[in-house]
Amino acid sequence: MITLNRRQFLATSSAFAGISASAGFANTPPTNLIAQESDVQLLPGDYGKTSLWCFDGSSPGPEIRVAQGGRVQRRLVNRFSQGTSTHWHGIRIDNAMDGVSGLTQDAVQPGDAFDYDFIVPDAGTYWYHAHNRSLEQVARGLYGALIVEEAEALDIDREEILILDDWRINPETAQIQNDFGAPRDLSHAGRLGNLITTNGTFNLALSARRNERLRLRLVNASNARNFQLSLDGLDGWMVALDGMPLTAPIKVTDTMTLAPAQRIDLIVDVTANVGETAHIVQVGREETFSQVAFEVEEGGTVNRRDAPAALPPNDHAMVDLQDATTLSLSMEGGAMGRLSSASLGGEIKPMGELVQAGYFWSFNGKVDGIDGEPFARLDRGQNVRLKMVNDTVFPHAMHLHGMHFHEVAEDGTLGPLRDTTLLERGETREVAFVADNPGQWLLHCHMLSHAASGMMTKIVVG
Repeated sequence: MITLNRRQFLATSSAFAGISASAGFANTPPTNLIAQESDVQLLPGDYGKTSLWCFDGSSPGPEIRVAQGGRVQRRLVNRFSQGTSTHWHGIRIDNAMDGVSGLTQDAVQPGDAFDYDFIVPDAGTYWYHAHNRSLEQVARGLYGALIVEEAEALDIDREEILILDDWRINPETAQIQNDFGAPRDLSHAGRLGNLITTNGTFNLALSARRNERLRLRLVNASNARNFQLSLDGLDGWMVALDGMPLTAPIKVTDTMTLAPAQRIDLIVDVTANVGETAHIVQVGREETFSQVAFEVEEGGTVNRRDAPAALPPNDHAMVDLQDATTLSLSMEGGAMGRLSSASLGGEIKPMGELVQAGYFWSFNGKVDGIDGEPFARLDRGQNVRLKMVNDTVFPHAMHLHGMHFHEVAEDGTLGPLRDTTLLERGETREVAFVADNPGQWLLHCHMLSHAASGMMTKIVVG
């Protein structure tokens, strides 16, 4: 009989990402995850409650926390009037569990249920969200945090999960504006809201103590907003991006960009004095304001800790750029773009017909999305170098399902592992990855209005 110690098990468990969880664990009943409409006090108290689409009656939905190498079992129960599905964002997962309706599963119809059952190979900060009619369902609040814990506890006092979002609210009714698919949103920067929250709370305030060390897990759940964040009264280091640990902590000295679907893990020390307030600050074009406040109370310490150590790395195949297949993806269209025609259903359509059909953007001159031919067919284990060109006047947050990638610097240096990368207007970026997870994987812009109107394709790994 062979016995694995904990470290060996965690290292080995990454090989199980493509295997059904039931193959290695006892058969236990899943926990229900109920998608339902609920009235929530989203706005300040002077306003009435807002009807949100929630998991288990709240937005964000319930925190799901599991040890690295552990198993997630959730039965999605649909109590909406339209179909839904759940995507486990950033997890290297078995393809059948990825939760993309129309690609990896059928939408779960009203009154029906679907069992998600998978192993989580990588420690880090992840999230789950609706992936059927995502533009509407995520904007209505259908998401939550998925936390995979490291084997060893960190030298911190506590941690906070901070899910940032913006909501488009009708101030007269306090309800979500029902203008999903508005042409201006589809063709411009996407659906931007007029109420900004953290964890579903406007002007979130937390308590803290001087020199307390916190782990902050930041998640951007918005449809299209790029959050520009800085620290005030907090001394911080970035230790992970999109769940994947950095090789060394990076001191926060400037503004951090958190694009839709991206995550940043911070280790921060509270440097503000007792009676003062520290902040995560949102830096806007016209004004700067507190995203999260930390009110400093008595009971802290005199001395500070040393700078934090790096998080333990996740086991991940290293891409070989010399042996990589080169692919190119051109993003075209949008307002003030130069897209005059594109392929839809195998036929070239003029821009006017595309707009009538709800398409404003294209990938490599095609708008077929997941219904068309794959962007690429890859062998399992194939090294890939993907060049993406943003030939539009708007930013795009490109997300690859099922696999992580490195951003490639101009000198060929591999940057941190990510699952979502932001390309500003006119920007070109290369990413590189090993196609080591078989199945049909979505590649799309996580500005969800853009994905709904043409910026979506798939990669097939044999």
